Amino acid sequence: MMEKFGYKNPMAVPRIKKAVINTSFGKLVSGKTSEEQKKVYSPILDDLTSICGQKAVLTRAKKSIAGFKVRQGMPLGAIVTLRGGKMYDFLERLINIALPCSRDFQGINPKSFDKRGNLSLAIRESIVFPEVSPEKVKTIFGIEITITTNAKSKEEGINFLKTMGFPIKDAGK
Repeated sequence: MMEKFGYKNPMAVPRIKKAVINTSFGKLVSGKTSEEQKKVYSPILDDLTSICGQKAVLTRAKKSIAGFKVRQGMPLGAIVTLRGGKMYDFLERLINIALPCSRDFQGINPKSFDKRGNLSLAIRESIVFPEVSPEKVKTIFGIEITITTNAKSKEEGINFLKTMGFPIKDAGK
């Protein structure tokens, strides 16, 4: 990376700052009582906590939206922000286990990167992670993962994550 992009200082090479993992279950809990909602989102929070190795935080609606049957304060999703060792452990499991087990996975599309070199990808089924037992899961939920880097451009971010071992497709394919 230093030779390719002409960095003079090793500290200028991009690094991963954080990984944000979130999920939404708004459709599953809309129009239900608070006890029924808790029965729906508790197992999802437990699964997300076991996948990430850190407690998932419940996110709630900021405003009421009648068209979506959402009331203010209603639980809509869960989020986990990972940094440091837990982040690298999660990314290692993501790269080596979860992504290859995903259905029809052929590599990460370079269009998933923003102009600052951050990667956003989605996994449709949480059961691709080894921590989740498919027999015990009542509801299969999707996970969105955002990996934030301190790269200065999209090209730097793609090259950096490719160097880290992420299975990124070539732009020509």
